[in-house]
Amino acid sequence: MAVSALFCSLDFALTLALVLSPLVSANSEGDALYTLRRSLSDPDNVLQSWDPTLVNPCTWFHITCNQDNRVTRVDLGNSNLSGHLVPELGKLEHLQYLELYKNNIQGTIPVEIGNLKNLISLDLYNNNISGIIPPELGKLKSLVFLRLNNNQLTGQIPRELVSISNLKVVDVSSNNLCGTIPTSGPFEHIPLNNFENNLRLEGPELQGLAAYETNCS
Repeated sequence: MAVSALFCSLDFALTLALVLSPLVSANSEGDALYTLRRSLSDPDNVLQSWDPTLVNPCTWFHITCNQDNRVTRVDLGNSNLSGHLVPELGKLEHLQYLELYKNNIQGTIPVEIGNLKNLISLDLYNNNISGIIPPELGKLKSLVFLRLNNNQLTGQIPRELVSISNLKVVDVSSNNLCGTIPTSGPFEHIPLNNFENNLRLEGPELQGLAAYETNCS
């Protein structure tokens, strides 16, 4: 009887763990998003529904989840937000769309965004973001759209982006980038006007003839 009771207890514990696992994960995503909320100024109260006491963030406005209650979209474009992005965004491992365009977000792009292996679209254009484009974004093998135009980004276009075979749209125009424009991989088909208005960014790289670090000292 004791052995039978032990197996029943183990079965119950395993079942409970399986039931609670998605809830724990979803709640950790809620914690990550609430950290983002606290880092942003929100004069129009678009984040008012982001209540950290709920089991998961799937009922919050501007958040989309999949059938497992995991966050797949954050839609906060043109929301009159200011403040900065947070490293905790890298915990949203099922995120496919991060839409934060046309705000007044400052600070840098967290390197942890490179952990979002399912990310399809990263739209941070028309903000006031500074610092470099993190090379870690090269780990985003599902990425199709990378729009970082109209910010204050500096440094080079990371070579790591060349290895993202799914990348179809790259727009880094109107920043303060330097160096040369990659021409291999997905960059072979990106129009040059997607790189314009970077005073220190030179023309397309000439393979073997021009140093990639040109004009970046």
